[in-house]
Amino acid sequence: MNMLNATDSYVVENVLVPVSLLLDPHGFGGTQISDCLAGDLIIRGGQAVCLRPSTAPCHPSGLITPRLTECHVHLDKCHTISRMGRIGGDLNAAMDAQRRDRMFWTEDDLRQRAERGLQELMSSGCGIVRSHFDWAADPESTSPPLSWSVLQELAVDYQDTVHVQIAALLNTTDLADRAKANAIGREIARGNGVLGLFVLNQPDRHAAIQVAVQLAEKHGLALDFHVDEGLHHGLDGLEIIADTLIETSFQGPVLCGHACSLINVAGEPLQALLDKIARAGLTIASLPTSNLYLQGRSTGTPDRRGITRIGELRTAGVPVVVGTDNVRDAFCPLGRHDPRKSLELAALTAHLDPPFGDLLPMITTNAQTALGLSPTTVDGTAVEDLLIFDAASTSDWLTGTSAPKPLKHALTGEIA
Repeated sequence: MNMLNATDSYVVENVLVPVSLLLDPHGFGGTQISDCLAGDLIIRGGQAVCLRPSTAPCHPSGLITPRLTECHVHLDKCHTISRMGRIGGDLNAAMDAQRRDRMFWTEDDLRQRAERGLQELMSSGCGIVRSHFDWAADPESTSPPLSWSVLQELAVDYQDTVHVQIAALLNTTDLADRAKANAIGREIARGNGVLGLFVLNQPDRHAAIQVAVQLAEKHGLALDFHVDEGLHHGLDGLEIIADTLIETSFQGPVLCGHACSLINVAGEPLQALLDKIARAGLTIASLPTSNLYLQGRSTGTPDRRGITRIGELRTAGVPVVVGTDNVRDAFCPLGRHDPRKSLELAALTAHLDPPFGDLLPMITTNAQTALGLSPTTVDGTAVEDLLIFDAASTSDWLTGTSAPKPLKHALTGEIA
């Protein structure tokens, strides 16, 4: 059934809907089963409106979610590992290896790899994707790199299937000259992009963060920081960002990825920092694959996890989302573009316990909010924006490997 008649009603028999993905779970109907509601899903006017008691209350036929949101990937780098030979090492080694790989970055190469990654994301159920790309422009030029135009073309080519946001990842030196920084901000705004900044231990990080916030305010840009991507002590970018946002009262969406060094803070200092992060309105993106692979490296087996303090952040009221980050490149030589697998890894490594329905917003509704978009819940959503997964529980859903299907393909017929 490809077309829905807006005046008709349809049913999807005996499904599960996670409570966490409903705006009004008390008014949606259905029978509570653990962290889900069960029943026959009623579609009216092309939208999911309620659950009624199931006419076949047996094994659920599937689990319903909105389309997934991938908050953080690097489509400019993905699928390059096979041409790198033997590599390994920490963050700096990965950056060096990826920099050497740029000699292969033609328009065709970038297009082929990025499109492959985007198609993988769509097949995993993604309807929204934010991809970063390295600005890495000539120091004397404000012109963006080839990746910018290739990703923009892909976003247009697939706009009927997936919403792609493109985040320019700058270094602090890119913002040292105010005139150049303003020209870069204008270019990003012209292309409806997102302003990203890599913040580690650079001596000019404080000034660069202030400039980034000013540019975002001036040009109406969302902010996305790669911050404190390390386990060594002394990294303070996250706190500088929080202080700057509190001082400026910046209202735009701000996503901070990595925040690995937060694991070094404990006790009262941690609570004070968490309170500040919450007041600043930050959302933290945990990126477990790359962080676990690169962080805590020594001569033997790592004894420190590279993942941020997901549990403590959530307890403090800080929104946490999960991203896939790098796939089969120097930063993470394995993996696949699938937010479910990233969330599963985050749950295991950060000891996030059941019920797993509580985690689903990290790659759906909360992730959309983090990207400056209105969250899509199941109730009241157009059937074209809903998926059905072959799963009989949220644990089953999180560990599943089968691709989701558009919900409209599961409609069984008209009802009165």
